[in-house]
Amino acid sequence: AVVLTGGRRHFAAGADIEQFPEFGREEALSFSHRFNNAALAIEDLPQITISAINGFALGGGLELALATDFRIAASDSTLGLPEILLGILPGGGGTQRLSRIAGVTAAKDLIYSGRSITAEEALALNIISSIHDPDDVYAEAVAMAERYARGPASLQLAKAAIVSGYHLTVDEAVRIEAERFADAFTTADAELGVRSFLEHGPGKADFGGS
Repeated sequence: AVVLTGGRRHFAAGADIEQFPEFGREEALSFSHRFNNAALAIEDLPQITISAINGFALGGGLELALATDFRIAASDSTLGLPEILLGILPGGGGTQRLSRIAGVTAAKDLIYSGRSITAEEALALNIISSIHDPDDVYAEAVAMAERYARGPASLQLAKAAIVSGYHLTVDEAVRIEAERFADAFTTADAELGVRSFLEHGPGKADFGGS
């Protein structure tokens, strides 16, 4: 598993706005493509990914966090996509990922208004999965990562099925899911997990990750 963090003070406050006055259309397009390639690289990692958010996660900073599987945040953190206040819009996948994670109506509210939200509102919108003391966020993310790292090989197959489905129709996506489902039955963890369930009940297997 992978933990993404910006440190104790802030996760990431977004792009360097001072470069924007030099942008024409081509520069903006190149910038967006480069940023999206980075976010897609995070999203496509086979490992489970977790963002540990302290302080600000704004603009591109939040867009990077949205590319991870999970986000946990400090109680005093601030999240938002304020690009509309600059007369532009999110260019690093924010319009798409926020809509999928928080729902279209909530995404429209946050993107159209450019307003920032507290950790409590982010939790209510499912943007983050838990809130922690600022001093504990990274440790909580690492503990979460360790739990997933001890999981079965089918975790990565499940992630591959979910992420692949983002870019496909439902019919195409469920076919990918079926392939990954079948792949899981070729793993040692599946044999171990099924046997453990039948003999000892659910949640007792000690997976080896293969």
